[in-house]
Amino acid sequence: MSAPSIYEIYEEALKRLRERAPGYAVRNAAMSDLDRVIYINEVSLPEHYPRGFYEELLEEWGEAFYVAVSPSGEVVGYVMNRVELKPGFFKHWIVKSGHVVSIAVLEQHRGRSLGYALMAHALKALHEKYGCSETYLEVRVSNKRAISLYEKLGYRVVKVERAYYLDGEDAYVMARKLP
Repeated sequence: MSAPSIYEIYEEALKRLRERAPGYAVRNAAMSDLDRVIYINEVSLPEHYPRGFYEELLEEWGEAFYVAVSPSGEVVGYVMNRVELKPGFFKHWIVKSGHVVSIAVLEQHRGRSLGYALMAHALKALHEKYGCSETYLEVRVSNKRAISLYEKLGYRVVKVERAYYLDGEDAYVMARKLP
């Protein structure tokens, strides 16, 4: 079965937001959101980055850096990406590849398809704004919930990185073609 197009995913994300997360929104991140994004990263994930890293990603690839906002206006999730020129996973030459660096949603806001919506917006932007022909990410092999989400978005495992994380856990590298 072929992967859904990013446009099908995007339309599905908008539908899910209306049905499962009324009042929530996804928008591009702003510098004023970074304190909240860093907080979400620190309470949700074991991998943390220096503030300058977030600032660089927002400055360089801000059109693919999104936040999810609750009905009260609070940032409750984010996805940040960068664009790399690298050997492709699907073509054997150098391609523009969108790298999903980090995504997280606060635990109390999960189950509303916010992660799906953040990824849908990012995939669309990576292709339309940055001309990426593929996208990839790393995910802990034990993170079944995230792996399931990525599979719904058309990603597939392309390799395993042994002891990728600081605690020694392996990572799946998952990729998909764009659009």
